[in-house]
Amino acid sequence: MRKRTWLLMLLLVVVAMLSACGEKLTPTGKAQVVRVGVFKNVTHAAAYIALEKGYFAREWGSEVKIEVTAFDNGSDLSIAMATGDIDIGFVGPGPATTFFLKSENYRVVSGSNNGGAVLVARNGSEINTVKDLVDKTIAIPSKGNTNEISLRMLLQQEGVSLGRGAESAHLIVRSPSDALISFRQKEIDAALVPEPWGTQIEKAGLGKVVVDWKAIPPNNGDYPTVIMVASDNFIARHRDMVKGAIKANRDGIAFIQNSPEQAYDLINNQLKQYSGKGMDKGLIKASLSRLKLTTDVDVKVMEEMAKVSIDAHYIKGINKEELNLSKFVDLSMLEEVKNGKRKEEPDSS
Repeated sequence: MRKRTWLLMLLLVVVAMLSACGEKLTPTGKAQVVRVGVFKNVTHAAAYIALEKGYFAREWGSEVKIEVTAFDNGSDLSIAMATGDIDIGFVGPGPATTFFLKSENYRVVSGSNNGGAVLVARNGSEINTVKDLVDKTIAIPSKGNTNEISLRMLLQQEGVSLGRGAESAHLIVRSPSDALISFRQKEIDAALVPEPWGTQIEKAGLGKVVVDWKAIPPNNGDYPTVIMVASDNFIARHRDMVKGAIKANRDGIAFIQNSPEQAYDLINNQLKQYSGKGMDKGLIKASLSRLKLTTDVDVKVMEEMAKVSIDAHYIKGINKEELNLSKFVDLSMLEEVKNGKRKEEPDSS
């Protein structure tokens, strides 16, 4: 079954590459269509603002059609990147790294935000510290995602084992919205979730934050939560368009920082469009207060997180000592944007 899955992935990659050979271009040589992937989550605020304010369209031109796909989790988005179904995506480093090491056909080109996840405990669970998670059931949004990696690191640094037996913390998968329901039904005792779900659980009176985002490992909350990735094929064919996307993301971050009150409504517009429902403005404000918007990417922190995935057997066939993500992270275009470098003239030699 595993071999069949690998063959299917290989076939999809080949098909995507062949399809790219017949790509339709605008008169100026740009891609006619750019496929962008995001989450239905307020942590993707910078991408939402860039879409809502038209920053991508500004950079690419009105003749370029932008097709946005909203995903529920990082694994689905990373598979879409690996199989060539999207060109540019905003995703967490956990699943992005796992699927990159299988396909090696897309790169990290920019950061978008760091942190933004909290550990919240259900009222009545008698959980006040991480050590109280022994014999408790903790929910994470999906297997192998960034939040699970953080939870494993958090438990390890506090000396709490993870497993099914007694004297261990027990892991269960629940989407953040289902975690809210599970709190009401007392099915779970705690959850490590991205915002706005921690704030929402608090506001619903169902639980309390016991580890705030600045104490979530690695690096005390200053770890990549949302990164921008682009396919190798799209980079090779449309490097300047990738730089345009980086600019749009950067300007989305700047808008939130400079005009937060306006940003809340614009973010809400995008949430309504992709999730089918909006969010209270105060909830968006509280959520954004628990993350750090940045284009920076710390490769060493990403490697630290990937080593946890290796220990958890999500990444196989690689020794921790041999892990090197320098090939995965290409910040050269980000640096060109920061330095105001324009499109290079063709070599006339």
